Amino acid sequence: MRTVLFATLLPLCAPVMAQTQMKLTQAKALVMDHPLAKDRPAMTALQAQGLTQEQQDLVLRYSDANLFPPGLRTDSARQANSAYIPNYTVFPVAHFMQDTTNLVIIMVPAQQNVHMPEDLRPVADIYLIAQRWALVDAKEPNPRPVISRGPRWKDLPPARIVRTDDLYASYDLVDDEAALAEMQRAGLPQADIDAVVFRAHERNWPEGIDRFERRQANLASFAKYKAYRLVQWDNKVLLVIPVEKNKHMPILLRPYVDIYFVYSKGAVSVKEPRKR
Repeated sequence: MRTVLFATLLPLCAPVMAQTQMKLTQAKALVMDHPLAKDRPAMTALQAQGLTQEQQDLVLRYSDANLFPPGLRTDSARQANSAYIPNYTVFPVAHFMQDTTNLVIIMVPAQQNVHMPEDLRPVADIYLIAQRWALVDAKEPNPRPVISRGPRWKDLPPARIVRTDDLYASYDLVDDEAALAEMQRAGLPQADIDAVVFRAHERNWPEGIDRFERRQANLASFAKYKAYRLVQWDNKVLLVIPVEKNKHMPILLRPYVDIYFVYSKGAVSVKEPRKR
């Protein structure tokens, strides 16, 4: 069992915690790669909230992306987790303006976010910047589509990728009626199908394979993915690449959530289940 030690900042940031508990409704509202220490309005806003220099230093230190959980550190990771990021419990720290945009420094406390998936779970209180329009009071209803972590794969037949270049990386399953029908026939609920469609496209894959030029450099490594066949149709097969089984992959190739590959049938060797 994994033990998580929380580096909590709550005793030092009591003024922060007096703020209203809020939710971030859209992951795309996060503003990344914005160094707080170099933003004078942001620093002025922290001072205006009554934070001591020590408290300000802690905010700056824990706004470093290197201290974020893996699911927040890169563009591809955030995109893959965009459906789950709104589940964070956050607290506003200070408001400031950048040009005409109203921004908020938000605290993501570790102890209030133990419910998050492991790759999104902070082990210390971290600080992010978000656009103000995306923040709502946590007590307000925040309707969202049903979110699925993806179809169950443990009962699916294992598959091995033998021709790595026969990959349909930019294939839009939403436009393939036969593929959608096969998933429905397999008994997948709509939330699972939506998750597959979203994460079967290169733009929602790990950073090392989310573009053609990056993928070409790592193409041989696709044979090392642990895969399972979800469905097949026409001359194509849909593979599940579970995060649980692919932690051995290099960090830039490692999925943050289960992802899906569409391959030609001849490029994949499937260990068919024995007939009873």
